[in-house]
Parts: sequence; structure tokens; C-alpha cells
Amino acid sequence: MIRVVLAGAAGKMGREVIKALDGAEGIQLVGAVSPRHAGRDVGELAGLPRRGLAVEATLANCARGEVFVDFTNPDVVMANALEALKLGYRPLIGSTGMSKADLELLQRESLAHGLGTLVAPNFAIGALLMIRFAAEAAKYFEHAEIMEQHHHQKLDAPSGTALKTAEAMLASRATFERAHPDEVEKLAGARGADLDGIRIHSVRLPGMLAHQEVYFGGLGQVLTIRHDALSRECYMPGVLLGIRKLMDITGLVVGLEQVL
Repeated sequence: MIRVVLAGAAGKMGREVIKALDGAEGIQLVGAVSPRHAGRDVGELAGLPRRGLAVEATLANCARGEVFVDFTNPDVVMANALEALKLGYRPLIGSTGMSKADLELLQRESLAHGLGTLVAPNFAIGALLMIRFAAEAAKYFEHAEIMEQHHHQKLDAPSGTALKTAEAMLASRATFERAHPDEVEKLAGARGADLDGIRIHSVRLPGMLAHQEVYFGGLGQVLTIRHDALSRECYMPGVLLGIRKLMDITGLVVGLEQVL
């Protein structure tokens, strides 16, 4: 039985994780962290019957587990992960916006403790396939742009999924052709961010969850690869998969597709 402690238990993703872990084969939720909701029953927090497990204010107060699942935010995720590693947990991080320096530190600390850390910008299997398809298409098209759309409370832009997609595309083709060399932005940023010729555009609006389109343009044709997350349930099979795979990982792995 894999014993799991969840951080960010009161958030939208956290509550969905509680539901997914409830009755998951071979996995048991033994602790949940949310300073503002300490003392509440995790079942009630997720809209389930009481489970007899109280939310704690800190990780140190939780019953000892093996995997630490973090769906908090970029402001605290690094401190959480480093504390978890010191306490002997394997972190599974769903928060995005981590820097290259953050990832390098996680790699060093994970190896130092002989544990695994999995950072996954996206847990939706369909989104991972979108990235794989985009990397394949990049071999055949010299022009590409990415449009990602998320709810208005998402803090980082571009999204981790958009960056991961662009990186996968650039692994297939070192650079992409830019648009007309004499083009002019009448408003700064109108053409989006530029990553080695791939323009990345971010939209933040209420009513959206997580959506992405990758456009490839060629002579007389356009190829569009699109993924839509319609509810947070779509991430849960990936979360459960990540928890199970973490038990066999040492060091840092970035991207759930690495362990599919």
C-alpha cells in the first residue's frame, strides 16, 4: 500500500485528488495539508462522507507517508518539496512555473536523499499525446505557433504544458522559421512570446479550464492539434499513475510522459 500525503487539499485540484484517492487500489491517503482548513475532515472537504482523517496545518503533523502530492502554487512548492525530501517523501508536483534553477536543486536534493521526484506540468493523458503528436509534426513543418487558454486564476504564463510542447517540438527541429522579418507589433506583445521561432500566446478568462492548440503552417495547408480539459477529473488517472511510478524513480523526472 502506497501511503500518500496531499498538500493543497482545499484547492480545486486537491479536492479532486482526495476523491480519486478514495478507494484507489493500492494507494491510501494518510494525510492532508492546508493551513487555513486545519482540523476539517478530508472527506467533508471534498464533498464526501467523513473519513476520520483531519487536515493538518503542516506536513510534519501528518502521519508518515511515502509520496507527497503537491497541488499548491509556485510561491510555496519548492519549500514544500525540499521539506518533503528531508522527511523521506517522494514528491509528486503538479504546480507549474518552476525555474531551471528550481529543477536543478530538486535533482540534487532528490539524489542526495536517494529518492524520486516527479514534476508534471500536465497529468492529462490526452495532453501528453498532444505533445507527442506535436513533436512528430514538427519534423515536417517549419512554421508553428501555440495558443494556450486557461482560467483567469492561473498565475504563470505561458503554461507549463505550452512550454513543454515547444521544447518537445524543438527537440525534433532545432529552430522554426519566423514570420515576415519586417512585421511590426503595434502593441508590445501582440505576437506573443518567441521561443526559437515558436510564438506562444496565452489567454486567461473565467469560464475556461485548460485548452491548447498547436498550429503548423505549410504551403496551402494548416495542421491543428488541440486538447481540451473539460473537468479536473481528466487529470486523475495521470495522478494515480504518477504516484505508482514514483516508487521506482530515483532523482528528478520532469513530465509524466517520461514514465508512461
